[in-house]
Amino acid sequence: MRMRARSGPTVEHRVLAVRLRMLRERAGVSLRAAAEALDAHPATVRRIERAETGLDARQVGELLRCYGVPPAVAEPIMAGLAAANLPGWWHRWRDTMEAWQQEVIGVESSASLVRTWHPALVPELLRTPAYAAALHRTQYPEDSPARRERRVELLRERRRRLCERGATLWALFPAAALHTRVGDRATMEGQRAALAEAMKEQHVTVQVVPLDHPPHPLTGVPPLHILRVPAPEIGDQAVLETPGVRVDLIDDPEAVTAHRIRLDAACAAAPGPGAPLPE
Repeated sequence: MRMRARSGPTVEHRVLAVRLRMLRERAGVSLRAAAEALDAHPATVRRIERAETGLDARQVGELLRCYGVPPAVAEPIMAGLAAANLPGWWHRWRDTMEAWQQEVIGVESSASLVRTWHPALVPELLRTPAYAAALHRTQYPEDSPARRERRVELLRERRRRLCERGATLWALFPAAALHTRVGDRATMEGQRAALAEAMKEQHVTVQVVPLDHPPHPLTGVPPLHILRVPAPEIGDQAVLETPGVRVDLIDDPEAVTAHRIRLDAACAAAPGPGAPLPE
């Protein structure tokens, strides 16, 4: 099977990878024993189970035989390999994406709910093209204008697909974001108008923390996103950004729950959805 160029795993790929791990664990087969069945290093099996490499039909078939998986279970897995190995829709923009974005976008692209907090700026999925372009000029000063435009195109496509599948977007951010001038005055006026329109959409919830609001559970916390995917094998995922340092995709249930509780508390403390944008 020809492996696709890497551009981050799709949810279909992640689901099959998790199933392979679960089947190995249920069979009581160690990573080393699974690797021996492939005549490979245990790291190879670990990468397969983490969706860090394409799913090779020969390898997957060998693993299923090693685990003693019956045909009724193995056949759907083998049948799903072709779809799991297809590149995600974002593949054409992979040259403009950071490595962490390629890991996260597959989850975001299948999420039924995206909850997002930004401590200083308008959250990414609510940014206008002009606002995003102005930010990119600061964030990626060495990019060519054409590459920065491609970054904006990708953002526009992410938002379009979110709306197309009827996913819910719930954003929380401080009013200071509306006073941080990104671009010129027209850019900020356009961004404010776009936020006001977004607040009227059925699947969008926007909460803005006033300037004089007391500290809340997310005060000082870097950008945080909670992604809910309707696939029981995956569960909720959290993305915690430390700009310029690292971005973590968190799938540990306890850690994700802790982040969700903080986000819930911050939303409960903020003015409710539907409140007008502060001046």
